[in-house]
Amino acid sequence: MGVTGADDAQQIVEDEEIGGIFVGSWTDKAILTSGAASRISQNSSIPLMVTVDHEGGRVSRLSALGIDNASPRELAQTKTPEQVKEIAAGVGRQMKKLGITVDFAPVADVSDESDNEVIGDRSFSNDPAVVTEYAAAYAAGLAEAGITPVYKHFPGHGHGSGDSHLGVVNVPSLAELQNSDLVPFRNLLRDPGTAGAMVGHLIVPGLTEGLPASISRPAIQMLRTGEGYNGPRFDGVIYSDDLSGMAAISQRYPIEQAVEKFILAGGDVALWLSTDRVPSVLDNLETAVKRGRLAPARLDAKVTRILRSKGVITC
Repeated sequence: MGVTGADDAQQIVEDEEIGGIFVGSWTDKAILTSGAASRISQNSSIPLMVTVDHEGGRVSRLSALGIDNASPRELAQTKTPEQVKEIAAGVGRQMKKLGITVDFAPVADVSDESDNEVIGDRSFSNDPAVVTEYAAAYAAGLAEAGITPVYKHFPGHGHGSGDSHLGVVNVPSLAELQNSDLVPFRNLLRDPGTAGAMVGHLIVPGLTEGLPASISRPAIQMLRTGEGYNGPRFDGVIYSDDLSGMAAISQRYPIEQAVEKFILAGGDVALWLSTDRVPSVLDNLETAVKRGRLAPARLDAKVTRILRSKGVITC
């Protein structure tokens, strides 16, 4: 979850033994430059995921620290895939020095939106083949630097009806997504390496039954099994998009319910923006186990994926 700074992170790790922190636009970046993030992680019994949302262009959360690159669209228009890999590797090495371990990038959405729309220039292209090639290059650069990349926003935000930060977003039907938005995920996840995948808050006719994909079991199981979009089985970590600050979810469910719904749907790591309700979220999940809503065996499988991603186990 998001933290305001080093003290907030230290407190929530000590009190609740959480497994990861998110450094957002509102976070005091001294948590990184002072070495606090690394120290807190190293002092934990299991290392933390120290995560950030850095894509380049409009979404450059570390630009004040001199870490930046052009938007994905500009990169695809002006650089070769090999050059993009080198750019991402350079960004990744700078992140690594600050204690960051996971970057919620690259965007694998296919979009023809104008640059300043919700996806817009965050997308490499409206051509699925170009998106696949450049997202793979960016992810490879991050991974080379020791940063875990995360492809987003499954099953594709690029042709959505609006901004899920502001409300419900509908995307084309599952049948229509097959030959456009789903193509990069189908191809990228055949050989994901260390990469994870993030599920967006997107209503997909023919798939999600009126729910956002992030809390839809059919959507997350399609990502996990590959069935329904001719994709590969994916046993990497599945992350939610933000569950507390995006109206597509927060207008419908309190964070306690949203996290449970995401976990029950098959997700692994729930992301939200503040630490104040961590105790109530965890209490609710414990109740879900005690009452039989959430099977311990399913939780064990999630923990195994997360520990594998952190490099704690290799099996």
